[in-house]
Amino acid sequence: MAARPLPRGAAPKPHNVMTMIYKFKSRASGDLIMLGADGNQMLQLAGREPAARGIFDVADMPALIDALQAAVADAEQQTKAGSGGNTDGAQAEDKPAAQAVGLRQRLWPMVEMLRRCHAADEPIVWGV
Repeated sequence: MAARPLPRGAAPKPHNVMTMIYKFKSRASGDLIMLGADGNQMLQLAGREPAARGIFDVADMPALIDALQAAVADAEQQTKAGSGGNTDGAQAEDKPAAQAVGLRQRLWPMVEMLRRCHAADEPIVWGV
């Protein structure tokens, strides 16, 4: 059976494209898995360069928590300003049925992991 030719202007789909996945680990918490784009964003908001391997030291955790919470507050302020400050749902029918996951929902598991690991004096590692 011969392979079908691609439609004109279509690019072939690579068969081995992998999505980066971050798996954050610590002895004080369960593993936290993030897709590459969300993990990259979280690391950048925490002041780190996205990398396949890394560690959050216990001494750095309070500053990391503060940085992530500040990023969430900024994002929510921008969203509120963009919606004209209307948070009572009066424009609910204008919004799509499925809303995107906000920054707070994406970062909350990491903030909680950082808090637990800081309290237990355990680092968080990924890519090892």
